[in-house]
Amino acid sequence: MSAVPAAGAAAHPARGVKRSTGRLAARFSALRARDEAAFVPFLMAGDRGLDCTARLLDAVVDAGADVIELGVPFSDPMADGPIHQRAAERALRAGTTLRGVLDLVAEFRKRSDVPVLLFGYANPFVRFGPARLAEAAAAAGVDALLCVDTPPEEADELRLPLRAAGLDMIFLLAPTSTPGRIRRVLKSASGFVYFVSVLGVTGTKAAAPERITKLVREIRDETALPVGVGFGISTPEQAASVAAISDAVIVGSALSKLVEEAASDDAAVDAVRDLSARLKQATRRGGPS
Repeated sequence: MSAVPAAGAAAHPARGVKRSTGRLAARFSALRARDEAAFVPFLMAGDRGLDCTARLLDAVVDAGADVIELGVPFSDPMADGPIHQRAAERALRAGTTLRGVLDLVAEFRKRSDVPVLLFGYANPFVRFGPARLAEAAAAAGVDALLCVDTPPEEADELRLPLRAAGLDMIFLLAPTSTPGRIRRVLKSASGFVYFVSVLGVTGTKAAAPERITKLVREIRDETALPVGVGFGISTPEQAASVAAISDAVIVGSALSKLVEEAASDDAAVDAVRDLSARLKQATRRGGPS
């Protein structure tokens, strides 16, 4: 497998890219200095209730999470596989709302400075109101937002209020992204770039680093922003392979599955903490412990 430059290596900034200057940028800068890739766990807010999510947030922080991706449940999550779909359904049945998720982040921010990215869909974000969302998210301590079903051509309604409030908007790239598409996304991206390592929805295929190395290299040649890789990563061994070619390793379905299968909230918290600790160790480029 051809190696791409390590996370600490210099990248070539694309013209017009606005770099983040907040918690998210500071975290990636610190990781680059230590030659580590970020471990970014995904948690579905409200699965088993928001009180359990609060405990899970603390568990992944204890395990070494560098950035947290917090899912906003939606009834039609088109990018999510069956595991996340069921997690979102459980969260919605528990009464989880976007306002409740923001309140959860505000409480979390009182005890942690780990950056938080909201992962969700246009319907709840736009219904809440883009300007209102940007203001409320910034006040709560959110650092960035990823709206899965909003391409950059249609993103200004959200992106501009977020930028005015000091929040980043994260965009997706895929194995099918052409050079022109990569350049278009990078014109709007800030915070980091999220590379989807497999075709399809979350939690259904394993990532193959040997296939994505060339594409990750091409993206990193075009931007100074960190490049994170997600979808299809569930084990420390996979995380170590992805950490060798990227700036961040994003893991979701494997953690949601633990939450789903746990016999109790306590068991869910323990299981998520354990796997998260092993995944973080793998992103230190020393391999899984």
